[in-house]
Amino acid sequence: MALARLDPPRQYPTVPRTVSDLLGDVRERYERIGPEPALEEQRAGAVIVDTRCYEQREEHGLIPGALLMERNVMEWRLDPQSDYREPWIEDHETRVIVVCQQGFGSSMAVRSLLDMGLVRATDLAGGFEAWRNAGLPIEPHSPEADDRARQGPGSAG
Repeated sequence: MALARLDPPRQYPTVPRTVSDLLGDVRERYERIGPEPALEEQRAGAVIVDTRCYEQREEHGLIPGALLMERNVMEWRLDPQSDYREPWIEDHETRVIVVCQQGFGSSMAVRSLLDMGLVRATDLAGGFEAWRNAGLPIEPHSPEADDRARQGPGSAG
């Protein structure tokens, strides 16, 4: 017995696209920022969201005041209309700066945020490595620092 198909067939691009194509497309939609402007914006109220994995944070440290957020829950926690949103996400105008290790994954994360209507979302060009290379503050990793950074803006110091 054949099962009836309920959904129409999914449409795929006729020409496969590379991750470089996707990065290029999304980066045309917003302006990326460097480490120094990111720090200035953080001091002015923007929220830096660190999506790096535990091992990267353990090896390289943390950006003081950044919020740790696993990539697989980011959309739910940053959607102003979600029941699971962070309490500081009040509307689609919130300035969010996404950070990954080198600045590639963060661009893909910003794509989701822009698609959700977070019009001021951006990422740190060069990622955590650019922050470190700029000589900006880094907090050593510890379980306590991880716990503080999961609590949200203003909890790291």
